[in-house]
Amino acid sequence: MSVAVPVIPSRPNLLSPERELRQLILGCQDKSKKKYKTQIISFSLRIDPIDPLSVLAAIAPSGSPHFYWENASKEEAILGYGVAKSLTITAGDRYLKAQKFIKTCLNKTVRMGELHLPGSGPYLFCSLTFFNSPSNHSLFPPAKIILPTYQIVKCKQDCVLVINLEVDCNTELQDLLKQLQNKMKAFTWSSDIFKDKLSQENQDIACQEEFQTLYNFRESVASALQSIRDRKFSKIVLASALDVVSRLPFNIPKSLNHLRQNYPDCCIFSQSNGKGNYFIGASPERLISVRDGQLLTDALAGSAPRGKTETEDDCFAKKLLNNEKEKREHQAVSDFLTQRLSELGLKPQRSPLKLLKLSNIQHLWTPIYSRLPSHIHPLEIVAKLHPTPAVAGVPTEIACEQIRQYETFDRDLYAAPIGWIDYRGNSEFIVGIRSALIEGNRARLYAGAGIVAGSDPDKEMTEIQLKFQALLKALV
Repeated sequence: MSVAVPVIPSRPNLLSPERELRQLILGCQDKSKKKYKTQIISFSLRIDPIDPLSVLAAIAPSGSPHFYWENASKEEAILGYGVAKSLTITAGDRYLKAQKFIKTCLNKTVRMGELHLPGSGPYLFCSLTFFNSPSNHSLFPPAKIILPTYQIVKCKQDCVLVINLEVDCNTELQDLLKQLQNKMKAFTWSSDIFKDKLSQENQDIACQEEFQTLYNFRESVASALQSIRDRKFSKIVLASALDVVSRLPFNIPKSLNHLRQNYPDCCIFSQSNGKGNYFIGASPERLISVRDGQLLTDALAGSAPRGKTETEDDCFAKKLLNNEKEKREHQAVSDFLTQRLSELGLKPQRSPLKLLKLSNIQHLWTPIYSRLPSHIHPLEIVAKLHPTPAVAGVPTEIACEQIRQYETFDRDLYAAPIGWIDYRGNSEFIVGIRSALIEGNRARLYAGAGIVAGSDPDKEMTEIQLKFQALLKALV
């Protein structure tokens, strides 16, 4: 697939000397004859600071598959687009198959360039649907792993471009050298199109059957509460989907820009399938983070609105911290994560309970951390933790069965693991909540609530309406 590249004059000396590069490629070709049919060359080069979202805006019209990820508060942003290597998994143990593919892909990769910079080297981007076997109507496969052709990582003021290309024993050196030089010349940036804050651009967005959507959700909550009283399960997370239609096609980069402005403490993400479907969101929930052998995960459950004044906000916070129903729901998630990590032979430690305050909602939050031995792959942890009680229920298997009975839509990537793994073993996965599935001028917004003994259907309905607003206000 050809990938559009914004062409802007470049600064000089981006590539290694041609002789050195030629020797490298010859070495790759020699190695490919001995071990693999193909090798992957991964070039990492420092570029002038650029907003990766500006790049996404430039290449978005091409429709190329992309993966976008940003945490504004940490000043970190990642963009991958185009496909150097990929794996689509439709059946079998998707986690094990993904691990094997990633391992093989990295073993075949020869890395060069400015590898001392943060964000250098190849990243593999991963998305897995909520259910192992989604419906036949699902727009995303059970698992998709992509090594992008282009990758831009910005960590504070450091900005790195990585280009990944396949080489085999038949690759013509002159053609490849010319291709690399041309690609590199396309990447130096004159300005960021999102440098100044955007005004909130209004456009007509109509909600389709909002009343019926909320009525069905309320009835499902009431039914679930009866099942809890009958001791069929102790918790279930029920989601609702709100379909909206816009006068014009939704602008993905501009919507993401609004999300990062409105929710700087969340992970802003966008996943494209290359077929005109985009899954975007602002997730407050980290599933795992692995940095330099340190694992971090979040127990995030129990919520309350933010107050309009500091006094009102403190009042909501105190009520949340003392609400037995909310604390019971939160404890179930915290205990689940700790137990599952212990089953992997880890020794998880819990930080004290605290509040995670977002712009329109606040949650009970317990960070959980552990040292991670090098022999445990990040996807092993993802497989062990997903789905957590924060997005499924307790017991997990029964809750998931009931979710499929109560919900009338496919979750696809909603509440599912989405993230990346780099060649050093660092990794980060979030849970795809506060999210929307977009195609043209149509969007499906998702929101869910944890139902336990003591839940009130009307209050749960109010909670998901609040969560819908995170996306509804940002879409343009």
